[in-house]
Amino acid sequence: MKHLFSPWRMKYIDEHKKEPGCAFCNALQGEDGPGNLILWRGGKVFIILNLFPYTSGHVMVLPYKHCDQLTDLDDETLAEMMRVVRRLAGLLKAEYHCQGINIGMNVGLAAGAGIAEHLHMHLVPRWVGDSNFESVVGHTRVIPEALEVTYNRLKTAWESGETLP
Repeated sequence: MKHLFSPWRMKYIDEHKKEPGCAFCNALQGEDGPGNLILWRGGKVFIILNLFPYTSGHVMVLPYKHCDQLTDLDDETLAEMMRVVRRLAGLLKAEYHCQGINIGMNVGLAAGAGIAEHLHMHLVPRWVGDSNFESVVGHTRVIPEALEVTYNRLKTAWESGETLP
C-alpha cells in the first residue's frame, strides 16, 4: 500500500527524530512547557502529552523511575500513579466531553510499547464513531487540535484543581 505524507507531516516527523537515550527521561531534563510536553510533576510520577497522539487530549502518566516493568515500582509510586490517572480521567471527560477513555499500558515491545524501556500509562479520550475511514483505510489520524493548544488547555484545567479526587 502506498502511503502519502503531506509536507507538513514529514516536517513534523523530521523535527522529532529519536534522540539518544530515553525520550521520557530526556523530557524531564527540560523546563516544563509546550517544548517538553510535561504538564505536571508529582512526588513519584509526572504527566506528559503524547508527542504523536491518537486523539486530542492523549496524555501519559509515568514514574520518574526509569524501568520497564510494574514489578519494579514500589507501592507508593503505583498508588500515586493511579490517583493521577483517576484525576486525569475526570479532567478529560470535563474538558473534552469524551464519551469514554482508553486507559492502559503496553508493557514490552511484544505488547506494542513504542518506548518499551520506560513504563507509562496512556489515557486516550474516545467518542462513539471516532474511528473513521482516515484511520482505518488511510492509516492516518486526524488530530483537530495542535499539541500546544492541548498543552495549554490541559495545563489550565489541571492547575484549576476542579477535578481533584
